Amino acid sequence: MNWLSNLFFGTGIAHSIFVLAFAIALGIFLGSKLKFKGITLGITWILFCAIACSHFGMTLDPLVESFAKDLGLILFVYSIGLQVGPGFFSSFSKGGLSLNFLAAGVVFLGCATAYGIHLLSGVDIATMTGVLFGAVTNTPGLGAAEQTYQDLTGVANPDIASGYAMAYPLGVVGIIFALLALRWIFRIQLEKEEEQVKAEKGEVQHVAHYDLELTNPQVEGIRVRDLKLLTHVTIVVSRIIDTKGNEYMPDADTVLHVGDQVRFVTDQVNERTILLLGPKKEIAWEEKEKDIHLVSRHIIVTKPKYNGRRIMDLKIRDAFKITITRVRRAGIELLATPELRLQLGDRLTVVGEEEAVNRIAQKFGNSTKKLDAPNLASLFFGIILGVALGSLPIMLPGLSQPFKLGIAGGSLIVAILMGSFGARWHLVTYTTTSANLMIREIGIALFLAAVGFGAGKSFIPTLVGGGYVWIGYGVIITLLPLLIIGIIGRKGMKLDYFTLMGLIAGSTTDPPALAYATSQSSANDRAAVAYSTVYPLTMFLRVLTGQLMILCFL
Repeated sequence: MNWLSNLFFGTGIAHSIFVLAFAIALGIFLGSKLKFKGITLGITWILFCAIACSHFGMTLDPLVESFAKDLGLILFVYSIGLQVGPGFFSSFSKGGLSLNFLAAGVVFLGCATAYGIHLLSGVDIATMTGVLFGAVTNTPGLGAAEQTYQDLTGVANPDIASGYAMAYPLGVVGIIFALLALRWIFRIQLEKEEEQVKAEKGEVQHVAHYDLELTNPQVEGIRVRDLKLLTHVTIVVSRIIDTKGNEYMPDADTVLHVGDQVRFVTDQVNERTILLLGPKKEIAWEEKEKDIHLVSRHIIVTKPKYNGRRIMDLKIRDAFKITITRVRRAGIELLATPELRLQLGDRLTVVGEEEAVNRIAQKFGNSTKKLDAPNLASLFFGIILGVALGSLPIMLPGLSQPFKLGIAGGSLIVAILMGSFGARWHLVTYTTTSANLMIREIGIALFLAAVGFGAGKSFIPTLVGGGYVWIGYGVIITLLPLLIIGIIGRKGMKLDYFTLMGLIAGSTTDPPALAYATSQSSANDRAAVAYSTVYPLTMFLRVLTGQLMILCFL
């Protein structure tokens, strides 16, 4: 049975691949089976399994360990960047700005708390950085900190991963405890909170349609293209029934008249402005559609030649008498403004006569099979740029060493920029949700396993030798910033409890906390909206601060 023993406790590349896969498989199994009141550590079990394997004598070849850690981190961070990229910059608009300001407060208060504990306790800053990212359950920040430390010193520090591992379990629980504590502090009753949310209108930005009868004299004789000058908001006009009862789809030069019945598509936050044009009215579009065969349908852009093209340049309305009202991209619904650039994989909502809609569907492709093939060229091109950017030395005032974004920071920034602006340069960055998730999960699994094997030998001695106090430090780092920002958000900014829960879950990038938040109400999606609003900036700041903690205070 020597061959079996060599697989687990031998040396070489085959052995390293075997034990790496063993730790990953065992961690995923435990993550799916071990739950406490619906809360699980999920994929983080891979880290603990790898630590246990290393403690009991399993080892990785140093080159395999380094390669798996760096490649895993790049894949994980890059896939996250592609996911959040399309909505990254739009998350700063309107109501999202205040939420992102609060989320940034959570990030920086966490760093300040960790640094304060470092000064008071004497725990070295590298270890405290690991504790920080375990306390906020953020793995990309851990990866950025480890990479920066190794770049500065030339050696890895297993205490960073040990601090992360010790703080992580109570970090997951502590975030949910903070939500419960805020509910108790403000004596929040969910039923009353839901009633208040239902009574409020137009605070959360979503694309919606409004059927109105135009009564405002200012619209008389105005063209559709000039509506923005009158209302100062972006509007798409999809259908009109004029005063003679004729129903048609307008173009930019269509003249509006008092008495016209119109369907507007715009952001919900613009509802009050839209209602200045006239009162809402129930319009029997379905009956009218039977006569002229108008249909509304979803079409997916699957032909690469339309990637990066502006809607206005395609002249869809003139050529096909079709109106594009909405664009759904990466889970985010966008208003189909003329300046919006299409991306491969966009799902368009179009309105028009059935025959024209069928023709425009063929024009854009509308074939989900074409999206199944992975676009590896842009993936690896992006990784090339990310590693290059991360390796670029940048001199900053006050730092003795050149600042580097690192492979995590560089890959994240490039992925966000490609996700946001890649279409402008006709780069196809689309990946299916399942493909993106597969890349991300493979990346994080490799990274956590490699980190666990690196930290395993010193984990138990460190824990027994006083490292257990790091758990208490992690609890402080978890709770203090969340409670402070939660009180400011509730008392100072009057956020409803569901938005507050989503803000806290997003500012810690913690899916279990989001799952808990969304489970508290099935009547609204404010927790999920707040989470997705602050998640992109928070993820970026976590990676950035992970490096700055090491660079500035090591």
